[in-house]
Amino acid sequence: MVIDLRELLIRFRAVEFGEFTLASGQKSSYYVDVKQAVTEPELLSAIGATVAEEFDFDCIAGVAVGGVPLAVAVSLASGKPYAIIRATGKDHGKADTVIGRVSGKRVLLIEDVTTSGGSAVYGVLELRKAGAITDRVVTVVDREQGAEASLATYGISLSPLLRVSALFE
Repeated sequence: MVIDLRELLIRFRAVEFGEFTLASGQKSSYYVDVKQAVTEPELLSAIGATVAEEFDFDCIAGVAVGGVPLAVAVSLASGKPYAIIRATGKDHGKADTVIGRVSGKRVLLIEDVTTSGGSAVYGVLELRKAGAITDRVVTVVDREQGAEASLATYGISLSPLLRVSALFE
C-alpha cells in the first residue's frame, strides 16, 4: 500500500508559517504541527499503517503528548502493544515514568517531529531504564536540525517517514 504522507500532511495543514519558538528553544519561520494534523483519522491511520508495515518491533512507545496517539495508531495497525512515556514524573499513585510492559522487549519509539532530538533521547533513556531494548526512533517529520546526530551518540538510529526538505519540495 503506497501512502503519500507528504500530501496528507499538506492537506491537513501540518505546516504553518510565522514566528515560532520550538521546544528546543530555536526560533523558526515555520512550524510543523503533526499533533494537530493527526487529529484527522485518515492521516493518523496512514502513519500507523506505514510504521506497522516498515518496522520490526515488539512494542511501540511514544512520549506524551505528541507520541501517544501515534503509538496507539501503530499498535492498532500492527496488533502489538504500546507504551506511554510520561513527559514528567509524578508524585502520587504509581510513579512509573513508562506506562506499559517494555522490559526485555524490542521497543520502537515514535515521535511526531524531531528537531534537536531532546525529547527522543529522553524517551529512549527512560525506556532503557525500564528494561527495554531500543535502538531506533521513527519520526513523522525530521526538521533536519541535529536530531539524527544527537541520537547517534546514544547508539540510536533515526528513521524519518519524511524529512522537512522533502515536505517543502
